[in-house]
Amino acid sequence: MLDQLSQAGKTVIAVGKIQDIFAGKGITEHVYTGGNAEGIERTLEYLDRDFEGLCFVNLVDYDMLYGHRRDVEGYARALTAFDEKLPLILEKLGPEDLLMITADHGCDPAYTRTTDHTREYTPFLLYGQGIVPGNMGTRDTFADIGATVLQYFGITPQIAGEGLLPH
Repeated sequence: MLDQLSQAGKTVIAVGKIQDIFAGKGITEHVYTGGNAEGIERTLEYLDRDFEGLCFVNLVDYDMLYGHRRDVEGYARALTAFDEKLPLILEKLGPEDLLMITADHGCDPAYTRTTDHTREYTPFLLYGQGIVPGNMGTRDTFADIGATVLQYFGITPQIAGEGLLPH
């Protein structure tokens, strides 16, 4: 997906450890962050810029500090901090913008049997004008998210997955 976006001339901004996760492939600009708070601040700054493309953000504290360490209270505080900033993010979205919130894996801080990943399924929230609220069901593949991004930009996906936007 990232390669297809950048090859189509779209900006692909990586915030946090996205640059490392994807070994820089398809990324046109990146910034590392020191945690969730800085990741949210960099995201707000990028939302003030005029660009056509993807701003791909990783808020690593959920995983590294709270999920794997089974810190339920810390995880809850991090969710609350994000919830407090979410209205600022929504205010900065343009009428054509989409917001997707997901995770790369499950890491339940309340699961005490192991410090490994804990869930096969991850949440996926899609928000924007023209998006009808509702349950998209359990998806067959995480690639549906990538296919949805490409569908949004009118790029035929060369990846597995099904775009979820209305046709």
